[in-house]
Amino acid sequence: MKLYNIVFSPTGGTKKVADCLTCALEGDVTTVDLTDSKQDFNAVSLTKEDAAVISVPSYGGRVPAVAAERLGMVHGNGARAVLVCVYGNRAYEDTLVELEDAAKQAGFQVIAAVAAIAEHSIARQFAAGRPDAQDAAQLSDFAKQIQHKLSEADTSEPAIPGNRPYKKAGGVSMVPKATKECTNCGACAAACPVQAIDKENPQKVDEKACISCMRCIAVCPHGARKVNSVMLSAASLMLKKVCSERKECELFL
Repeated sequence: MKLYNIVFSPTGGTKKVADCLTCALEGDVTTVDLTDSKQDFNAVSLTKEDAAVISVPSYGGRVPAVAAERLGMVHGNGARAVLVCVYGNRAYEDTLVELEDAAKQAGFQVIAAVAAIAEHSIARQFAAGRPDAQDAAQLSDFAKQIQHKLSEADTSEPAIPGNRPYKKAGGVSMVPKATKECTNCGACAAACPVQAIDKENPQKVDEKACISCMRCIAVCPHGARKVNSVMLSAASLMLKKVCSERKECELFL
């Protein structure tokens, strides 16, 4: 059995959760990076004997549209799938059901799902350091249950919470901008999942294309990209009430 780690993780938190699961499952792991705009996702083809861990962050309670689009290009061909949505300790709302629908449309059989917590990608003080050792232990134990289900060829579907139709996508976007420390090195433009940053002049951003994933901030070697400080303070204040109390992983088998 081949094991595919299919992941959209602009700032790394979602991949940390995905790795906790894939490392505890059996099989040679092939990673498919859905943030890589240069990859040919149509060329990714699984078999019925394979399994996949499909992981995305929750953006406002939904699957990032570009992640759903790229997953839709993959050929699942009946492979069994574990779905993972990762959120910054606020709520994941309809992310898992939307991911379930996208995975099935791509030809996967959904056998398990996880809603896990990682450091908030914008207001990083929330869920800082997560997934932590407690999360990793819980995910590793759950992977053993998933492995048993795979070994038994059990393709029963878990009951996944969420609404259809999904909640309306949108909300206020925060577009990171270059600061005076920018050296025009181009690291941000090369890493942007939606190519919203001008490769010749990284200080130019297509604000309509930007998905506020914060990858450019995460990869900048000079710390030279930031979001508007007033908007960040307002968002942090709004999130404080709903994000301060620790939430735990939710597991569906």
